[in-house]
Amino acid sequence: MKALLMETYKKVTYTDVPDPVIAGPQDVLVRVKAVSICGSDVHGFDGSTGRRKPPIIMGHEAAGEIVALGAGVTGFTVGERITFDSTIYCGSCFYCTTGQVNLCDNRMVLGVSCDEYRRHGAFAEYVVVPAHICYPLPPDLSYEEAAMTEPVGVAAHAVRITPLGLNETVAVVGAGLIGLLLIQILRSSTSGRIIALDTDPFRWKTARSCGADAALDPTDPDLGNKIRNLSGGRGLDRAFEAVGATAPIKTAIAMVRKGGSVTLIGNVSPTVEIPLQSVVSRQISLLGSCAIAGEYPIALDLMARKKLDARSLISKTAPLREGQIWLDKLYNREDNLLKVVLIPGEE
Repeated sequence: MKALLMETYKKVTYTDVPDPVIAGPQDVLVRVKAVSICGSDVHGFDGSTGRRKPPIIMGHEAAGEIVALGAGVTGFTVGERITFDSTIYCGSCFYCTTGQVNLCDNRMVLGVSCDEYRRHGAFAEYVVVPAHICYPLPPDLSYEEAAMTEPVGVAAHAVRITPLGLNETVAVVGAGLIGLLLIQILRSSTSGRIIALDTDPFRWKTARSCGADAALDPTDPDLGNKIRNLSGGRGLDRAFEAVGATAPIKTAIAMVRKGGSVTLIGNVSPTVEIPLQSVVSRQISLLGSCAIAGEYPIALDLMARKKLDARSLISKTAPLREGQIWLDKLYNREDNLLKVVLIPGEE
């Protein structure tokens, strides 16, 4: 089959690789119809995360068609349209049996190669995944939209674990793809004001179109007053940080009220600085949000019922063979790209 193989950092080659094979009775062979480029693929492209060690076929945000089933698979049929979780979990450890599959002791992520494991992903014509991470697609949902299920699920999980109250004022720090999906989900979940914080004017406009009531520059020296004016003088009730670096995390903590919460989703930097005394003395709750734990059906339903418009955030659809071009553009932050979806088999 054809696949995008990262042979060295910053270089993927569209090449022939061995077809994946069903190795266990619960495996499913999927013909990939659409696969989107995740921010973690872009960050792993240069080796800085240590989570994409060559050689590796990256990609974990995908949808496709079942072409073969393991002997023990039930509930799915050949030809069925599906998407699948990015996390392969065991189902039997303490965390899996308590519903926290995102924290599985034996967790693997598609398209990741690290010290512990190597699992080729979906930047390819075919991929093998276990049936228990697969989900059928709603009839009217396109493969391109379905390839957005994973990031929608990430945003939905962050909202789900946050103690969000009625009519609370919420900010999303970082209006990249996850931040914009968060805004759409929050818009359908809360009656309170939603504020987007980003330094990019292009993203201010996009954030407003996704449902933000206001879009502000976090570097504005008058930011605190503007936030208080929008929040009854108290500050934010909740903040979601979708970057994962020191400066935006400090902004999120500074802008929440006493007793408020900051949900951390971004994961760019392995370590960050936090204003400890401010967190402790103002009793701020810091919540870490990891991946997805059962939110795939929610994500698919939100998209199917048009409560969330994932298609509007797809900047480009391109053939899989052009993967190097679009990884380079995303890595270099060109053309205000939000999400690029690659299509295997297109020439």
